[in-house]
Amino acid sequence: MFKIGDFSKLSAVSVRMLRHYDKLKLLIPEHVDDLSGYRYYSAAQLRTINKIQKLKEMGFSLGIIKEMLESAADAERLRAYFTLREIEVTEELHLLQKQSRLLESSLELLREDVISMNYHVSVKEIPAHQVASVRKVIPAYTEEGKLWGLLGAEIAAQQIKVADPAYVTAIFHDPEYKETAVDIEVQTAVTGNYSNTDDVLFKGFDKVTVASVMVNGNYDQMQSVKEAAAQWVEDNRYELSGPMFIIYHVSPAKDPNPENWVTEACYPITRRA
Repeated sequence: MFKIGDFSKLSAVSVRMLRHYDKLKLLIPEHVDDLSGYRYYSAAQLRTINKIQKLKEMGFSLGIIKEMLESAADAERLRAYFTLREIEVTEELHLLQKQSRLLESSLELLREDVISMNYHVSVKEIPAHQVASVRKVIPAYTEEGKLWGLLGAEIAAQQIKVADPAYVTAIFHDPEYKETAVDIEVQTAVTGNYSNTDDVLFKGFDKVTVASVMVNGNYDQMQSVKEAAAQWVEDNRYELSGPMFIIYHVSPAKDPNPENWVTEACYPITRRA
């Protein structure tokens, strides 16, 4: 099982919101320690949290979502919920276009017999290497590109030689998922000696053992990747031991076509005692 902070990162839901879900009995922790009060969650609960988050994106209230999850076996009742919401979305089309698209496949979201995409998880060691790094607290995850802009400008200014492999990496340092003020570091492996600047630090990246998942295509599938990785970590008696990071083997900067993107999701792990 996972501590609430680790589960927060895997689910991309803040600790505050997980506690709120627990209070509403929408998502109750798998186990609560009697002495410490610490909450623990299982990998299987990521499926539920992902359903909750998707239904929230569609505009359903938490009270209605609770009813829908409790009625997951009643297809006709679920269709009634979706039909009513479809009418609301149509009436507010300009504001709710995204929710309308999600509703097209909403029934399958709650069916347990839907076959999930399979992702291969492997244990590998990322070797030690030298990097050029930019680490800042930024308003949101979507603004990661600004950090890459700072790093790219310095690489050009100092004529920095990028190593092969480049290990183009984004590290997410927050101990839990945050909706704002996120601590992100971007790195590129380099060779040679260079001078630090106000924005760019040159340093070593220590070797680390990770559970690795290779992903082809756009980033919409990352929550499913986290679900697969969490289940594998739990099943194979590992535990998370450091900040999660991703390596961009083929990024939007290299190829604008999402079908060609190749991303490696890395979860530092150690054997469970």
